[in-house]
Amino acid sequence: MRIDTRLAERLKKVSPSSTLAITSKAKKLKSEGVDVVSFAAGEPDFDTPDFIKDAAIEAIKSGFTKYTPTTGIPELKSAIAQKFLSDNNLSYAPSQIVVSSGAKHSIFNAVFALINKGEEVLIPSPYWVSYPEMARLAEGIPRFIPTLAENNFKITPKDLEKYISAKTKILILNSPSNPVGCVYSSDELKKIAKICVEHKVFVISDEIYEKIIFDNLKHVSIAGFGKEIYDFTITVNGLSKSHSMTGWRIGYLAGPQDVIDAISKIQDHSTSNPTSIAQKAAVAALKAGDEFSKTMCREFQKRRDYAIQRLAGIKKLTYIKPEGAFYIFCGIAKTKLTAAIFAGRLLDEMAVAVIPGEGFGRQDYIRISFAASMEQLKKGLDRIEEWVNKL
Repeated sequence: MRIDTRLAERLKKVSPSSTLAITSKAKKLKSEGVDVVSFAAGEPDFDTPDFIKDAAIEAIKSGFTKYTPTTGIPELKSAIAQKFLSDNNLSYAPSQIVVSSGAKHSIFNAVFALINKGEEVLIPSPYWVSYPEMARLAEGIPRFIPTLAENNFKITPKDLEKYISAKTKILILNSPSNPVGCVYSSDELKKIAKICVEHKVFVISDEIYEKIIFDNLKHVSIAGFGKEIYDFTITVNGLSKSHSMTGWRIGYLAGPQDVIDAISKIQDHSTSNPTSIAQKAAVAALKAGDEFSKTMCREFQKRRDYAIQRLAGIKKLTYIKPEGAFYIFCGIAKTKLTAAIFAGRLLDEMAVAVIPGEGFGRQDYIRISFAASMEQLKKGLDRIEEWVNKL
């Protein structure tokens, strides 16, 4: 049989990341001398703490630069197990933990380990851009659950029941969420957990923004509502957001042993271990406690409060007040522009980068990141206000 296609068929269904595309264009303009204000970043603007850098330097000096066990060094897995116990009241043995090259890698591994061709992945919409593409790469079917702004873009038990089918295998839940910043309460998660157990639906709980949560709200892990949901949950986290370590690429997940064993096989034959040096830095980060994260979170809350106060004064824009993460999902329907046109023109005409909502499932919204200094926030919001008022 003759093979006529050069590339795998599955790739025809996958779109490039809209967040990376706009960020790349903004960086190019900046390199050409344009005074770009970027609200596109999906990473904290704080530097990685020195004590974490020092641990990495020490690892290099001591020669800790070789292969490690595929799923992570024992010292790091023990620290992660302790973090789950103390922060989330979740008991995971080190053997139930896999350390990967970022939380994105962890989620991809989990989807790839669980999904058979034609099985469905339920994804609340708006969603992080990579969730549906991961499902498609695994030859699964992303099925979106629409949510309402008046409900802070959270799914309800009724929504979930409506969209579960005989083909449903996974629900991806992100709290605090990207792009809307919603946080699910204990009561909401308990009801979702009950439904998932009844229908034997796995939950991939993406908790990467756990440490960036506002207004004295409390983060809750869905795996904590009893053994039944624990056995159907893959809990994902990492150090990119909590310790401003995006480039270090350390994420991790924990879950039932059979799923973890499958994920270990995938990682054995794809990336092997995450970087040895970054693993040593991660140990230092986890053992140091939450002081850095708390300081960063307080600053993010100040920026959020300033940004929404400014947006409230722009009549053609609406917003949902984020309860966590560092994004504002901003409604632009009154401008009568699609998000792609809005973001493209704003970058070209005012040198402000925002992420169009199409990649998140909404062409009437843009995502504004407030992972920028107060000076940059003021400058960028001044430009947005001036430009929108002229539309």
